[in-house]
Formats: sequence, C-alpha cells, structure tokens
Amino acid sequence: MDYSLDYAKSLDDADALKKFRSRFRIPERDGRQQIYFLGNSLGLQPVSTASYINRVLDEWAKFGVEGFFEGDEPWMSMHDRIANPMANIVGALPAEIVVMNSLTVNLHLLMASFYQPTAKRFKILCEAKAFPSDQYMLESLCRYLRMDPNDVLIEVHPAAGQTTISNRQITDAITHHANELALVFIGGVNYYTGQLFDLKEITRVAREHDVKVGFDLAHAAGNVPLQLHEWDTDFACWCNYKYLNAGPGAVAAAFIHERYHCDSNINRLAGWWGYDKATRFKMQKGFVAVPTAEGWSVSTPPILLFAALQASLDIFEEAGFDAILKKGADMSGYLLALLENLNERLPGSQIEILTPYAATEHGCQISMLMHRQGRQVFEALSAKGIFADWREPNVIRVAPVPLYNSFVEIHQFVGVMQDVLRQAN
Repeated sequence: MDYSLDYAKSLDDADALKKFRSRFRIPERDGRQQIYFLGNSLGLQPVSTASYINRVLDEWAKFGVEGFFEGDEPWMSMHDRIANPMANIVGALPAEIVVMNSLTVNLHLLMASFYQPTAKRFKILCEAKAFPSDQYMLESLCRYLRMDPNDVLIEVHPAAGQTTISNRQITDAITHHANELALVFIGGVNYYTGQLFDLKEITRVAREHDVKVGFDLAHAAGNVPLQLHEWDTDFACWCNYKYLNAGPGAVAAAFIHERYHCDSNINRLAGWWGYDKATRFKMQKGFVAVPTAEGWSVSTPPILLFAALQASLDIFEEAGFDAILKKGADMSGYLLALLENLNERLPGSQIEILTPYAATEHGCQISMLMHRQGRQVFEALSAKGIFADWREPNVIRVAPVPLYNSFVEIHQFVGVMQDVLRQAN
C-alpha cells in the first residue's frame, strides 16, 4: 500500500464518481470546505433539493389540492417515481416498497403484521446493543401485549473477549431457539461497531425453521449491497436521511415481500391511503388493501418530503448504485489500511478498530475505540474542521461516503489523527 498524499490524489483522479461531489452542499468554515464524515448520521444536502421542493410549492400555489392530479408530475404518481429507484437500492420489486412515516413508526406498524406470538412460539431474537429505538420499540411492543420483555427477547451478545457478534452466533441461536421463536429481528449494520451482518444467511436459517425475519436497515440502505426479495426476507424498514440524503427527519420506507400483499389473513393497522386505489375516494366502510406494499400506508403522503428524497434518488440513478458500492468499498478499505499503518507507527496500541476488516462485513462506517485521550482526540478533530461522531464511552465513528467524499479527505483525516495522537502523548 502506498501511504502518500500523491497516491490519494491519484485515486481521486481516477474516480469515475468525483463529479458528483459538486452536487452536494459541503459545510464550510471561513470559506473553506470541511471534511464531512457523518453520512452515517445525516447525509449532506443535494444542491438540487431546493429546486425539487420549490417545484412542489409552486404546484401547490398553482393547483391547490389538484396538484395531486395536474401538472407535469402529479403528486399521485410521485410514490412510483421514488419507489422504483429505491427498489434497486435494497434489491426489491418496486411493488414491495412503500415510502411512508418514520423508521420507528414503520417498525411498530410492521410488528403488528409480522409478530404473531403463540403460546409456544412467542420469542424474538435480536442483537445485543441494537440502536436504542429498536430496543425501545421491542420493549414497548412486549408491554403493549401484556408480555414481559425479559421473557420474550433473546439477545445475542459478542463472545467473551470479542467486540462484535459473529454471524455464526446468530444463526446458531436461531437454530437453538427455533421451536420458541416467532421472529428474528436484526439491524443490518450495527450502529455502534459498523458491522454488517450476513443478512442473506440469517434469512435462510430463519426461513428454514419457519421463523419470520425482519431487518432495521437504517445504517444499511444506500450503503451496502442488499437483495431483500431474492433473499426471501419477510420485511425491512429504514430511514432515508443517512446515506440516502433526504434531509433531517426525512420520510422513511419499508419493504414487505410480495407474498404478503394479498394475504387476507395478515394483521395490519390500516389507514385510508392504504385502501384500494380504484375505490379509495368512495370512502366506503371495510378496509380493502392496495395489493402491494402500499397497502400498509396509513396517511396521505408528505409530498414535500417525497420531493427531497427524489432529489437524492435521482443522483443515485445517474451515478449507478453498483459504482457507488464499489467506490464505498474502496474508500473504507483505504481508510482501514491507513489507520492500521498509523497504529503501527504510534507508541502502544492507541486505536482499536471495532469494525470488521473483511469487505463483506462493513459498509462506509468505521468505528474506532480510543484507548487513550479519546474525547481529546475527538474535540481536536472537530477543531480542525472534521465532522466525526462520538459515542460513549470512547468510540469515534467516521463514514466517508462515495458520492461526496474523496480519498484525499481520508488521507487528511488520518494525518490529523496522527498529529493529535502524537501531541496527546
């Protein structure tokens, strides 16, 4: 590996996606662009977002409610325009995508459909230290059903001395508890360590034992390869404000496998926007679902939020998702190599990489456990104009993303880390 700045520049020169950086608004300080490595928390704003939103505002002003049906791009067809590129990103059929609500709201809605406990099979298998919203959602679900979370939830923990959970631990736990499991629910990429789980194998083992399986893909959608339909996953939910750049509090999305779309036996918490489109405006009693994932919609869609999401998805389509994934893998691999080299040159072991090194076990995010002066290092990075992320008690998370970050930025980041760590010692 060449660790020089010139090599980083050569990688940027050869980058087929480098032109897309100018499509995003990079935070500046004193007229200088900062290094933004927080796409795992909130993606940057596409330059085009304002025009997409303003178009909707203009249509609202011109047509009023008739904007749903009039104009060059009627709002009634807007869901289709964003579901199609979204399906490509998560490996689904367009009919298996519904864009609605927020992530945790969608999880609650889909738990009503896919968590159906019986006297014998009522347990939920999940990873330990999942994102807090997932934990709270599962705990409150149990209590709502008058069940004790301690009796229902089976958490898979890292083995002694390990910081991540092996995929084998998860699949072995599914097999071991299969006779009492009603659901397997896993976060695709662990928010703390950046570990990508083998979702294909987890699905295969769960389905083999007739256990339903769902995923929280908040840190996975737009970041790692997904093939939800092909894997036979039952359901998944994700937000769109991280790698998909749809803005703070953006509208979320869900995947529901097509085998459930016309299943009259499945439970759902229904709303009028999920009613059969042909007869929706007859306002009749008795719910008749749209025979797609849109049958899980509950409310009139947030068109302004749809517009913000479409601005980003149009960039994804233009860039090509396979190319985005390749560059993301190249960037994270480069960052890991530089950090490993830095650690070798520093006295003692100061940085412990929590994220698995294998390319198939992580996305853009790299999590660093700081053994000394962690908070001091983080504050020094911030002072140098680097957007990173702090997680208690001593973890720094960074995520160079392919659409707007560069290899030179990665090199600069590691250089600042080196200077700060040497000064701290």
